[in-house]
Amino acid sequence: MSKFAWIAAFAVFAATSAAAETAIPDLRGTWTGTSESIVMGDGNAHHAGPSATGPRLSGIAFTMTIDKQDGRRFSGSFKSALGNDPIIAVVARNNTILMVDDDGYTVGTLMAPNRMELCYMRQSSAARVASCTEMTKQP
Repeated sequence: MSKFAWIAAFAVFAATSAAAETAIPDLRGTWTGTSESIVMGDGNAHHAGPSATGPRLSGIAFTMTIDKQDGRRFSGSFKSALGNDPIIAVVARNNTILMVDDDGYTVGTLMAPNRMELCYMRQSSAARVASCTEMTKQP
């Protein structure tokens, strides 16, 4: 292998290692966004509504407050005008957010230190909800 090939291989390895060890930003504070949701059945506290024979579309304004963080772990609350859920979550090394509340779970992506997308899912005998919300950290 030529000297140039060794240098190029080392540069790629160093860049990959540095990207994998990106520090988790301080997520504490208030985040806001509006969901794009589809609901079947009774929904949940945030997407309550009449049970219909087919899916219905919903959009709800949310506020998430993160009050505790230790490295990649955080907790807080996820609120709308209709409900308030305590949450716990972790951020994976690839910036995937894994979150749970009392009736469903969320998979998200940390897109920037002040932006994340959270996609929530719930399935029960009475309801199904699939919802994504882009959240922006407030100053």
